Amino acid sequence: MQRKAYVSGVAALLAALLAGCTGGSDDGGPTDGSNPEGPGARTATAQPGRYRTLPEACGAVGENTLDSLLPGIKQLTDEEQREKAYAGEAILTYDNDRKVGCRWKVESSTATNHLYVDLERVVSYDNTVSDDSQAEQLFATLRTAADLPAPTTTSEDSTSEDGETTETGPPSPSTDSSADSTSGSSAGTSTPADATPSTTAPDLQPRVLDDLGDEAFVDDELNSAGSTAQQRTVTVAFRTSNVIVTIKYEEQAAAVGVVPDSEEMQDRARKLAAQLADSLSG
Repeated sequence: MQRKAYVSGVAALLAALLAGCTGGSDDGGPTDGSNPEGPGARTATAQPGRYRTLPEACGAVGENTLDSLLPGIKQLTDEEQREKAYAGEAILTYDNDRKVGCRWKVESSTATNHLYVDLERVVSYDNTVSDDSQAEQLFATLRTAADLPAPTTTSEDSTSEDGETTETGPPSPSTDSSADSTSGSSAGTSTPADATPSTTAPDLQPRVLDDLGDEAFVDDELNSAGSTAQQRTVTVAFRTSNVIVTIKYEEQAAAVGVVPDSEEMQDRARKLAAQLADSLSG
């Protein structure tokens, strides 16, 4: 009887062990699919940006575009100098997949032109922030640093206090504009100081652009280099996904009193920006 009781005890112990083994999953976890660590234990990883590499900056601008932006190239008679001018100068960088740039400088009989192109691929090291979101935050910082003026209302219509739209007519020229026209120092001209330039159009002011990349802006600054020469710098920056492109286009007139043309420079810089945006999208 004692031996029989011993065998029954062993059998009961084996049955208990077998029941414990079959009650869980193969990896020791529960079989009902529940998460023992709680619903907030696992956080979804943010998506990476669209772009994983960058193009070669100096090769991203074609010769025809450089001919337009840097008129002095066509005036170079030495073939070696002309090829060097087209090639540009690459910016020193330690990671060509993260940041690249190139600059060009060419003198002509009428002006000295500088062109600088910078491309940056933004990568977020925070698993909860996507590359696109990180690039968006960085671009917002650049836009704030540009200190763009508030948009100027150019519509002939205005809204009254009761919500009705009334026609106000075109704005009259300001005193400052008249003074600038007399002195020949207003933006948007390429005429000597003794000529009468046109008033700067409102649509040439520094502003946000809505037809370039995911977001973009253009800045336009006119500075006096020394006491006579006028230098204009047009900056066009845009973001597409996790890549930010910045173009700086400068022109310093050779003749005294000549002001680089704002409309012409903005048009050239924006065309280059559109080409770079298309090449990235392709």
